[in-house]
Amino acid sequence: MKIIETPIPGLLIIEPRVFADERGYFFESFSETKFTEAGLTTGFVQDNESKSHRGVIRGLHYQLAPFAQTKLIRVVRGTVYDVAVDLREGSPTFGQWYGLEVSASKKNQFYIPKGFAHGFSVLSDYAIFSYKCDAFYNPAAERGIRLDDPKLAIDWQIPFDEAVISGKDLQNPSFADAEMNFNFK
Repeated sequence: MKIIETPIPGLLIIEPRVFADERGYFFESFSETKFTEAGLTTGFVQDNESKSHRGVIRGLHYQLAPFAQTKLIRVVRGTVYDVAVDLREGSPTFGQWYGLEVSASKKNQFYIPKGFAHGFSVLSDYAIFSYKCDAFYNPAAERGIRLDDPKLAIDWQIPFDEAVISGKDLQNPSFADAEMNFNFK
């Protein structure tokens, strides 16, 4: 497993070691031992999966502390553009975002710690998106930020006027008006 740091502290790209031959391939999509050795304590409690078609944008979602979630995301089929926004007060990258193409063919993963908003756009005909969480969904703690917030200026790699977005996600507040309670350690 190869761990690649991004410009935002704590936000990591995970590249598993893939063993391929004429039969196909094998890789460990998660190993608690290897994560612990890398200093990543997870305690994942739930796996989630969604299927979306080209042009769908989901996000930007997060849960307030103490219900915040660390996520390990990967794509089982297709390609997405995955985005994480730093919401940690005092972070040198507070309010900045990082985007990464995650695909079934690359088998790469995105490790998103607590204190980030998360979203993705679907670039392939459809995508099956899978992620682990270290805390259960808590509707009372659920929050969001507008996908088209001009302060963030996220390039979703899909024309926004062609995007398919839920009514709920379109109701999210701007970054400036969003409720956040995360601190950078």
